[in-house]
Amino acid sequence: MSQLVSHSHAVNAIRRILRPLVRLLLRYQVTYQALLPLLKQTYVEVAEQEFTLPDKAQTDSRISLLTGVHRKDVRKFREQDASLEGAPVSVSMGGQMVAYWLSAPGYQSKGRPVRLPLRSEGHAPSFEQLVQQVVHGDIRPRAVLDEWLALGVVKQDDDGLLCLQQEAFVPRSGEPELLFYLGRNVADHLQVASDNLTAAQPRIERSVCYAGLSAQAVDELHQLYRQQAGELLKHINQEALRLKQEQPGDQRLNAGVFFADGVAEANKSRSEPS
Repeated sequence: MSQLVSHSHAVNAIRRILRPLVRLLLRYQVTYQALLPLLKQTYVEVAEQEFTLPDKAQTDSRISLLTGVHRKDVRKFREQDASLEGAPVSVSMGGQMVAYWLSAPGYQSKGRPVRLPLRSEGHAPSFEQLVQQVVHGDIRPRAVLDEWLALGVVKQDDDGLLCLQQEAFVPRSGEPELLFYLGRNVADHLQVASDNLTAAQPRIERSVCYAGLSAQAVDELHQLYRQQAGELLKHINQEALRLKQEQPGDQRLNAGVFFADGVAEANKSRSEPS
């Protein structure tokens, strides 16, 4: 394939990717003018970190040539601290505690999370032990429980035992947390898809795509996918915890699933005015 044809296909793919991104930006009132400095800065960061030449220092001039960003702007962005913010505290703590409840020995039975007492004798599984395993005494278990009860992550049965209601920690009222997950997951998915264009051993990135389905059929398939994907992710979570304890290191993984639906594009284009 010629470079011109390849460039054209890439532009078409990027335009398709940009549409939901622009929709998100407009929803949060991030205008084109507000986006421009961020886009320039990101171009400079990626060029500086990932498009270097062997045994040569990356210069402002070369970054300007690669990106089209003016050299004075390149210099300004390179002098700034552009490190990304970390995950909100509730994401890192909540996600780890749910993962522990779903995978640690003694915290599940027959593949399901067990109900926990608030506290127990010794080191027997309890909600207090769960919190202490993750936050190491930095926060009171009662405060975590009150928050989780309010969010619906757990419920307390009549006998006082606590039952995990959500097998993934997605706060219903925490927009910063949801936006963090959006940024992390979409960025990782796009990185894998991009790397797979040239990778000798591509990472798994598959989908099943159908048109011509009824809304009821899509709902049935969604429920089937939710159930089976949830079981797979629970198994991956359990294995990841085991391997982290047996083979600690500095690598990370992010394995996820998604299910998209809507009016088929051919039908949508026919219904739109010309």
